[in-house]
Amino acid sequence: MSDGAMTATAEKTIKGVRVNVEPGTRPVRIDGHSTVPALLRARCRANGDTTAHREKDLGIWQAYSWTDYLAHVRMIGMGLRALGLQRGDVISILSEDNKEWMYCDMAAQCMGAVSSGVYTTDSASQLAYLVNDSGTKFLFVENEEQLDKFLEVEDQMPGLQKVIIFDPEGLHSFTHDKCMFLTELYDLGRRHDDEAVFNAEIDAVQPGDLAVLIYTSGTTGMPKGVMLTQENLVAGMEISLYALPFRPGAEQLCFLPLCHILERLVSLYSPLIVSSTVNFAESPETVFDNLREVSPHGFVAVPRVWEKIYSRVTVLSQEATGIGRWAFTQAVKAGQARATYTLEGREPPFGTLLRYRIWDFLVLANLRRMLGMDRVLQGLSGAAPISPALLKWFHAIGVPLYEGWGMSETAGVGTICLAEANKTGSVGQVVPGAQIRIAPDGEIQMKGLNVFAGYLNKPDKTAEAMTEDGWLRTGDVGRIDNEGFMTITGRIKDIIITAGGKNITPAEIESRLKFSHYISDAVIIGDRRKYLTCLIMIDQENVEKFAQDQKVPFNDFRSLCRAPQVVDLIRREVEAVNKEFARVEQIKDFRLIDVLLTAEDEELTATMKLKRATVEKRHKALIDAMY
Repeated sequence: MSDGAMTATAEKTIKGVRVNVEPGTRPVRIDGHSTVPALLRARCRANGDTTAHREKDLGIWQAYSWTDYLAHVRMIGMGLRALGLQRGDVISILSEDNKEWMYCDMAAQCMGAVSSGVYTTDSASQLAYLVNDSGTKFLFVENEEQLDKFLEVEDQMPGLQKVIIFDPEGLHSFTHDKCMFLTELYDLGRRHDDEAVFNAEIDAVQPGDLAVLIYTSGTTGMPKGVMLTQENLVAGMEISLYALPFRPGAEQLCFLPLCHILERLVSLYSPLIVSSTVNFAESPETVFDNLREVSPHGFVAVPRVWEKIYSRVTVLSQEATGIGRWAFTQAVKAGQARATYTLEGREPPFGTLLRYRIWDFLVLANLRRMLGMDRVLQGLSGAAPISPALLKWFHAIGVPLYEGWGMSETAGVGTICLAEANKTGSVGQVVPGAQIRIAPDGEIQMKGLNVFAGYLNKPDKTAEAMTEDGWLRTGDVGRIDNEGFMTITGRIKDIIITAGGKNITPAEIESRLKFSHYISDAVIIGDRRKYLTCLIMIDQENVEKFAQDQKVPFNDFRSLCRAPQVVDLIRREVEAVNKEFARVEQIKDFRLIDVLLTAEDEELTATMKLKRATVEKRHKALIDAMY
């Protein structure tokens, strides 16, 4: 049965888009379509030659229309079909963010197949595990560097049928029986093109079909493949319509890994709802430059990115002239005074508002333009806790930043703070169409059409993740107040029980430490021990500047971490945070991780969060020295 032939449901219009009257009711439909492929086709046909996305080529932004979008998806889909792709087969994509990543993801779904992403920071052995676990038939790789990973372990992936390479640079003389270039796949798709067949494949996609696999970070074992159906995705998209600030024609910047559910929802799927324009960042290293160039209307990022922006501004203010530093300080003070009211949804007094507007005109508006945030209607932070003080700072400079919560198992959405419903320190109220409850042990549990179908090949893990009455066990610990605002206090597996029997959730302490622009990340230690200690990863850029300003000698990252002046600097930051917590929650000692970690290291996730268990294991000697 085609998507358009499904039973009609009562609908209403939100931001110009027709959705179910009651979010979370079946079938979930967006403008009458209940699958991603059907909505993609409808949007591409309706929007035609208007710009769908942009990407840089030789340093110049190039625009691609909605017509281009559908044409590329169709050629890849028909090419894969010619190679033997069957409905339900899995394709995997090993690439940084780019338009080809999006085309391949959508092409797979249009043909009734399943899309899975592989982080470019994964090793060859991790690639082999993911390909085998998912049963991947076709692997897309970005370039020679990623191709080398396949070549290193190709004998370990017997089920893999074909590898398709995006970028031929450095590979013009390369030949391999299992490999071909994307240009060749396009040619194959054109030779086997049949619009009727392509449309029939889209029409055959049903809401209950498996759409994508999102692999967990593997912090507590081997990565698990989170199975999200078409219904899960469309439910998440419908929710994002209520929660995200995007409107037709809005500009977005795609830069977080598309393997991560947050970026995939925000930059691949949600733009199909309101026909917003996605700009692909050149690379993770150019994000802040691209942000200034694009000046997006909405900006969604993980806390580490927001912390980095704050740190950069802090460093720039320190380098300003005396009068410049004074003006910046006064402007932020005026913004903080206003934010005290606006964060609570209250109207600031006339004097407070007037003072802010003066300093906004003199300083803050220029700062936002410099950052590329002069058009931001709403910023969103997710995927990890963010410091309330950092949220207030962004509001102070005129960037309305709010916190949300979700996970791969909930299609990336769960709760969110909005301008009209915000409570700083909470992650917001439950999204429309979902339900949340707190279990007797404090665990947050969720129910809704956005909740996943289970873990691939792991029925035991799926059973563990669900309650007997069908609620998802999120693993997060929290509380809900009488206004419905949820606060997350930590993870069940991270709860520290000291030797004195005190239960401590470390997330809030760690979040407060990370507000310091000298601290990049922190892991609190103390389970079954007499007191709390901490492993700290310093912010290289800001601590190096401190060392240079203070004429502290160092020749590499390790010597920087060991400099007595740097240790004293971090001690002062720790002591300042300790004052905000009860004595039993205070950090008695700390050590600096003197190895410069990147996303390639096992200690960090792809979104730059420290993996607690791995860090504790790798740095056991440092921990033991504190006790």
